Amino acid sequence: MPIVLEKLTYTYQNGSINAFTALNDIDLTINDGEFVGLIGHTGSGKSTLIQHLNGLMQPTSGKVYVDGIDMSDKKVRKLGRQRIGMAFQYPDYQLFAETVAKDIAFGPKNMGLTDEEVDRRVREAMRIVGLNETVFADKSPFELSGGEKRRAALAGIIAMYPKYLVLDEPMAGLDPSGRRGVLETIERFREELNSTVIMVSHSMDDVAKSAERVIVLQDGRIYRDGAPADVFCDAEELNRLGLDAPFAARLAAELRRRGCNVPSDIYTNEALACFIEHLVKGEV
Repeated sequence: MPIVLEKLTYTYQNGSINAFTALNDIDLTINDGEFVGLIGHTGSGKSTLIQHLNGLMQPTSGKVYVDGIDMSDKKVRKLGRQRIGMAFQYPDYQLFAETVAKDIAFGPKNMGLTDEEVDRRVREAMRIVGLNETVFADKSPFELSGGEKRRAALAGIIAMYPKYLVLDEPMAGLDPSGRRGVLETIERFREELNSTVIMVSHSMDDVAKSAERVIVLQDGRIYRDGAPADVFCDAEELNRLGLDAPFAARLAAELRRRGCNVPSDIYTNEALACFIEHLVKGEV
């Protein structure tokens, strides 16, 4: 079953003179197994939206359903939250235990699993995120690098086997190597556990590389919802919204401007490199 938002509206300081509507009448369905990129300029409503998915915030009006569970119903909200794994922008907010292994084990233990199952999930999660058990299990999470902290925080979520993984700027502040490592972790998680991924990001290149569907928020509303090629190949429109197109889409647009017959659906580095290779060989 999917995640369904029905007429979701959220107003900060509702009823006051300073009221601000961050989400306005949003209808949205996120289907099982999708990798969804959620983009929009700062203040467009991205973080507010994802915090409604696991009930951290409650709508001013409208409904949020997770696999048919009404997240406004306190009696069943816990069941919905068990399906949602959420990683925030700053991993330090999620890491607290004495060692990496104990931190990862916290969620599974609270699920009432046996010690054997908890240990198995910790080992599996560390493997998926690429943290060598021998090296990292007994380390303090606060001794890790930025990229390692993000992977440790992701491991703690993965160990709970969430059906939906919700990520808020998971690569923010990382160098290119760290970004690749975290993105590869997310892709391995999705492949091995067959989960849905919803990723908020300001990096159009990261979204272009992995997302199968892109949702653009603008002033608390869904402005566009479609395939990455449809969203990213209109660089002028993205610029008007205060967003950059992926590097490959920008370069392809510049090559077209200079008279090169570059296909309009190129928006990833891999696709552009492949086109240029064929161009050099005289095959296009």
